[in-house]
Amino acid sequence: MDDVDENGTRLHGLVLRVCTWWAILGGLVLLAVVGVNVASIIRAAVFGKTVPGDFELTELGVAIAAFSFLPYCQIAGLNVSADIFTARASQFWLSLLSLLSALIAFGFGGLLLWRMYLGMLDKQTYNEITHVLSVPTWYGFLGTLPSLALLAVAAAATVQNELSKMARGKP
Repeated sequence: MDDVDENGTRLHGLVLRVCTWWAILGGLVLLAVVGVNVASIIRAAVFGKTVPGDFELTELGVAIAAFSFLPYCQIAGLNVSADIFTARASQFWLSLLSLLSALIAFGFGGLLLWRMYLGMLDKQTYNEITHVLSVPTWYGFLGTLPSLALLAVAAAATVQNELSKMARGKP
């Protein structure tokens, strides 16, 4: 049984599917944030009062949603790049740059996961809550940690995929 298909390794394909669904879930969170904001605007126009805590819910939801898109961008190769510098590069150099960027993403994901986890523990220890709704602020951290773990997994899968491509001499 071959561990590689024409689009990459089986691990890469599996992680791509998981990251795709995770990003869709993040998109649904973002849609909920939009719904809260629309409701708040309508309520303000009709009754003169906004939805209580709309800013707090927006901050929480947007943070969770934004982090949920990071793994998909990594595994799908959709991070921002400066093509002007790589337009004339050989396939070997493009693969090498992709490998290096995946290693950096892996380190970045791991570092952020570690520090965000410690930050969440601090917020729990000091019982920090939001002003209007009294939502514990560590909930936002809890919502981002799985995305950071998935980012590290996506970066590791990208590293493995790029090494596989380089070993096979394929672009």
